[in-house]
Parts: sequence; C-alpha cells; structure tokens
Amino acid sequence: MVYTSQQRQENYQTRIDLPKLIDPTVLRAAKHIYRVYYEVHPYQDEQPSGVAIDRYTLRGKLIFSQRPILLPTECFVPLSQLEGDFY
Repeated sequence: MVYTSQQRQENYQTRIDLPKLIDPTVLRAAKHIYRVYYEVHPYQDEQPSGVAIDRYTLRGKLIFSQRPILLPTECFVPLSQLEGDFY
C-alpha cells in the first residue's frame, strides 16, 4: 500500500485528537486558572478552547485558538476536561 503525504497527514491529525491522560496536578492547576478567569471576567462572551500549562512550573494561560502552539514543556488541557467539576 502506498500512502500519499495527504493520507499521512490525515492519519497524524486523527492521532492528535485522541483523549490523553493528564497529570492530576497539572489538571488541578489548569482548572484553577480557568476558574479564576471566569471569576474575574464573568460576562466574557468568547469561550476559551483550553489552557496551555507548563508541566513543571504549573503556570498557564487560557487559549482561544483551536490549534495552540505550545512550548516544549507545556501541555494543552482542553475545555472539555476543565468544565467537569466547574459547575
């Protein structure tokens, strides 16, 4: 079977979208960042896609784009994992 570059790219895209297990400490810090954002900006219309957070310092920021660009020590926690215990 011969793959074209487009087929490889589609297969790669599929793997990225699979759910990943996130370190509970990182997840807790990301939820805290998300919660504080909504406490400070309760009427913000734009919804973030998630939080980019450094795995070592636990410093992070909300991301509003669909495809975040991360630094090597950062991971992305999607909104679906942040909202679980929020409400």
